[in-house]
Amino acid sequence: MKFLFQSISEGSCLLNLEARNMEEIVESAVNFLVQTGRLPEQQRQMVSDGILQRERAVPTVIGHACAVPHFYDEAISGSSLVFVRLKNAVNLGAPDGIATRYIFLMIGSMDQTTQHLDTLSSIARLMSDNVFHFETTYATSQQDVLDAIERHINRTVLAAPPRPREVPAGLRAGGWPFAGLISDIRRRLPHYIDDFKSGFQVKSIASIVFMFFACLAPAVTFGGLMGLETGGSIGAPEMLMSTAFCGLVYALFAGQPLIILGGIGPLLVFTIILYELCGDMGYGDQFLGVYGWVGLWTALMTMLLAVFNVSNMMRFFTRFTDEIFSVLMSLIYIYKAIQALFFEFRADEAVSHEKALLALVLAVGTFYIAMTLASIRTSRYLLPWIREFLADFGPSIALVCMIAVAWTLGDASTLETLTVSGGDSQAASGSIFVNLGAVPTWIKFAAALPAALATVLVFLSQNITVRLLNSPENKLTKGDTYHLDLAVVGGLIGFCSLFGWPWMVAATVRTLAHMRALASVEEVASGGDKRQEIIHVQENRVTGVAIHALIAGTLLALPLLEYVPMAALYGIFLFMGFASLRGIQFIERLGYLFMDSALYPINHYTRRVPTRTIHLFTLVQLVALVVLCIVNVIPYGPIQIMFPVFIVLLVPLRSLLNRFFKRDHLAFLDADEVPAEENSHWV
Repeated sequence: MKFLFQSISEGSCLLNLEARNMEEIVESAVNFLVQTGRLPEQQRQMVSDGILQRERAVPTVIGHACAVPHFYDEAISGSSLVFVRLKNAVNLGAPDGIATRYIFLMIGSMDQTTQHLDTLSSIARLMSDNVFHFETTYATSQQDVLDAIERHINRTVLAAPPRPREVPAGLRAGGWPFAGLISDIRRRLPHYIDDFKSGFQVKSIASIVFMFFACLAPAVTFGGLMGLETGGSIGAPEMLMSTAFCGLVYALFAGQPLIILGGIGPLLVFTIILYELCGDMGYGDQFLGVYGWVGLWTALMTMLLAVFNVSNMMRFFTRFTDEIFSVLMSLIYIYKAIQALFFEFRADEAVSHEKALLALVLAVGTFYIAMTLASIRTSRYLLPWIREFLADFGPSIALVCMIAVAWTLGDASTLETLTVSGGDSQAASGSIFVNLGAVPTWIKFAAALPAALATVLVFLSQNITVRLLNSPENKLTKGDTYHLDLAVVGGLIGFCSLFGWPWMVAATVRTLAHMRALASVEEVASGGDKRQEIIHVQENRVTGVAIHALIAGTLLALPLLEYVPMAALYGIFLFMGFASLRGIQFIERLGYLFMDSALYPINHYTRRVPTRTIHLFTLVQLVALVVLCIVNVIPYGPIQIMFPVFIVLLVPLRSLLNRFFKRDHLAFLDADEVPAEENSHWV
């Protein structure tokens, strides 16, 4: 429909043409193409003869007073369409016996036949609309024809705003305690055995290898930073043990096994601020005890939220909030990778910066190879199974290649590798349980105050990640389990607090990367653009168990990790960050700010919402995102610990927009699902 609409808007419209047969119609239309510069003069005869020869062999009169003569040849450089309305209808032998009055003549190269089929489908829908027939019959100008097409679309496709996202079963729990937990278990339990059977596929192997390093890198990085900022109280060994144990338990007993638990930036900041607070109050030597009590309170509050079905509140979140949170988590990954590479140049005092340049080559090389292999799935080259294999194993192949390059171009003295040293951490000290009894009594109760903030952070991070994972676009079929998953996370936080381990919660970027690694996708055309659409996700527990079992295994083979250069892992960070940004409508709309509005892809909101409104809505999201980014990069302080509050404020901010935007416009811009009709009509 876009090609048809655009052609007529550019002047390819002949009204009240006097012609008595197909030969005269074709001659007039081809002359028009030549005169308007759409067809070279030397191709006039070739096109005319080609169309008429095809008409004699297979007439293109399709009924409803319409004919669609067309011709495609490699010599024709671009596609063109001419809409013709005859002054008097002509009998061209239509199958329904109705004389023909409307002609859609199309020409183009051989590789544009797919576009022809899409346009032919749009024409068939147009001509079956009696109202469009009436309006086009009395149209006096090109604009009248365009208006008739616009009204046809409004009647048949976009007469009403998209329906709001249906509240899933997981957020419709009853008002009594444990209702959500019970319904989650009942909904997911029938799939438990199949969750294991579905995991024994080749795609699982690719996911396991990729996600092992994707989870190992942030665990070691965050663990090392936490050890540095907490005086070695909690370090990389504790982070690895917590990641492995919590990941295994979650994969086995939680409702949604695709979720990947891990340490996240906001919780890291919370822990560091808590450590500094203990030092300022003179309880620095009892930090782990205070940390343990805060963790126990957080676990209790989190589990109470699950028991009393508080996750039902997630029904008030919309795409507006989801997109800002998702982009923020992706940008954190990208920022951390770039920051680490920048630090390499500052730390490398050599004039030639050999070490820093090598790190840059490894990171960019890993990123480029992974992105290239991920896109080879839709390539025209190689056999289908080879393309699938390379796309699935792309990140793993990239990592192996760059490790080989690293040890070919450098050596242990010039490369910064993955380091998992125990130092003076809790694990290295030999202690097992945190001494909770040594903490003063008043602190045991006062710990509930910071625990309340930690609970909000855990609640939002966990539930927003679950919501993003269960987006209708991801085609998951086994059901969501908000309350059960939150209860499991709460229990794990309490367990980790007893041992002085870092708390684990759903990690957004790693979770979405895990889901995409298990997804089967296809490339579809939408609004003139191509995009990848998920058609199936291999929901299983095997990959989650295997990933975290391998992480547990690294505790027995820590020296082997020293062969993995950190720069290559930064490339994986970049890949995960940029891959997570794909398909986010907010990111697409940011591009519209710098794009010619006449070239916007035609979709469900660009056709119904004024350009100014689209930009204003996008700018509101951008300002909110910038505020959250600033909060996250500010040196550790009181503002950062309030990060959960800023996330919560996104919900009333979205509600406030109802006062400044038309509700129909917001419905299109904030629609959780793209209307199904949009893909089939505006292509």
